[in-house]
Amino acid sequence: MAQVSDYVLARLREWGVARVFGYPGDGINGLLGAFDRAKGDPEFIQVRHEEMAAFMACGHAKFTGEVGVCVATSGPGAVHLLNGLYDAKLDHQPVVAIVGQQKRLSLGTHYQQEIHLDRLFADVSEYCETVVHPGQARHVIDRAFKTALTTRGVATIVIPNDIQEEDAQPSPPKAHGSVFSSVGWSRPRVLPDPDELRRAADVLNEGERVAILVGQGAADAAGEVVGVAELLGAGVAKALLGRDVLPDDLPYVTGPIGLLGSTASDKMIKECDTLFLIGTSFPYSEWLPDEGQARGVEIDIDGRMIGMRYPMDAHLVGDAKETLKALLPLLRRKEKRAWRKKVEKDVREWLTICDTWAGQHFGDTINPQSVAAELSSRLLDRAILTADSGSATNWWARHLRLRDGMDASLSGTLATMGPAVPYAIAARFAHPTRPVIAFVGDGAFQMNGMNEMITVKRYMDRLADGPPLVFCVFNNQDLNQVTWEQRAMAGDPKYPASQVIPDIPHGAYAELLGLRGIRCESPKKVGRAWDEALASDRPVVLEFMVDQEIAPIPPHLMVPMAKKTVKAALHDPELAGIAHRGIRQKVAQYAERLPGRGHA
Repeated sequence: MAQVSDYVLARLREWGVARVFGYPGDGINGLLGAFDRAKGDPEFIQVRHEEMAAFMACGHAKFTGEVGVCVATSGPGAVHLLNGLYDAKLDHQPVVAIVGQQKRLSLGTHYQQEIHLDRLFADVSEYCETVVHPGQARHVIDRAFKTALTTRGVATIVIPNDIQEEDAQPSPPKAHGSVFSSVGWSRPRVLPDPDELRRAADVLNEGERVAILVGQGAADAAGEVVGVAELLGAGVAKALLGRDVLPDDLPYVTGPIGLLGSTASDKMIKECDTLFLIGTSFPYSEWLPDEGQARGVEIDIDGRMIGMRYPMDAHLVGDAKETLKALLPLLRRKEKRAWRKKVEKDVREWLTICDTWAGQHFGDTINPQSVAAELSSRLLDRAILTADSGSATNWWARHLRLRDGMDASLSGTLATMGPAVPYAIAARFAHPTRPVIAFVGDGAFQMNGMNEMITVKRYMDRLADGPPLVFCVFNNQDLNQVTWEQRAMAGDPKYPASQVIPDIPHGAYAELLGLRGIRCESPKKVGRAWDEALASDRPVVLEFMVDQEIAPIPPHLMVPMAKKTVKAALHDPELAGIAHRGIRQKVAQYAERLPGRGHA
């Protein structure tokens, strides 16, 4: 007779789950036996660490729209899941985690690896339940999936190992206390109040300089966003999680916003009289209009967050696509297009600035901006792009020009190190016919990305069969984003004890595993290195030796940051060593190395 563990996997199949990311342990021995009996349906994908399993589940959700599933053993395995699950929670991705637990008989005795898992997962989970009876598995699984999809969050299922091995009970006796759940869920059509729609239309119609900011909540509404932007003569900026909502070749798309943003986005926000937020919870007020400068309209499906980032005149609680469809007939085309022409002019100037920055090299060291710029023109159709957290994220956000049909994501809200590689692996499993490229700093790669190259080796026969799979590593032997944050936010020099990391031959490590390893040290060979990587017949670790003193400066240099950076430069041995002249000249040359000087 089938065990509860067999029933769990069968129910996952009914929910459309093709693969589960995890790592083994005796707390899930029953499930492991069931995976063996399931003959790959669903498939168990063995990662190197449970945190990576949770990241992969989150990445799967991001790049498919489906529920991502991960599994871990009790105790330490469960603890390891948390960072990846918080990434899913904060970026609103549907993920189900299945976790083992000690036998029911031993619970409460301070048994080996016994942890109060309901407490551990309480904050990260929208739903967390322990299966304590075979007949309970059905409705716990069903509710976990329904909750993850409805809340776009994490649901956790805890199954003690003795329950895993009991006889399955797909349908409990029809008695008091029994429930009979079903597989299935449909996305609701959520529309705001009609009066609020008319109020929003009035605000937008009356505005003369409309700025639109989109996030991942607008992902399915690209056509409607374009329609609104055309009618209103508006420009469109993109929060990082909305990176792929609109292609960058639209002349009024100003690109990213904030510290990693563009001058075009910055100017548009500073000068707008109307702000329209669509599906974004962009939190940084210093990059939004001053209070009272602009009237506001916002669309968000979560009424708890509506009007929480900027004072709004119209609060549209609803799905972005459906709300925009209802709003479009109420909008009037603006015949005066001076604002649109200015936005497009600023976009052209920004692109020129980016080209200038990317073309600057100092000595024989590669400018990291050129790495992204050289890839941009080589991006293959339908590419999937991931990024880690660090200074490389700046170049990923600013210099890659996404086209229609491309997908891109990163840890937008948790901003954790580590997800770019597992995101890319999950994306490749889900989309084996699409190119996948990850941008990773050497710090994040050494933290956990190198280990996951072993996972790539483990599944080489599948991951190598198709378009390019490239892990681009920015090697500067520095935890670079934090180094610059120390300088700009604290006025402190670089602290080598915390910031310097070893120069590891990442490409050679890849070759050791049977992957392709490429190491580029010359600014003149950056494009050639990309050509070689994109033509490879196996996964590639493409390593660029990049200049650590290219500052990831914001689109406008704030005075407090500038003062603190100069203060840091006066006491920073590395910056002081840029030139062998007096300190004023040294600081001046340091300032010359800031990309975008004169544009701040």
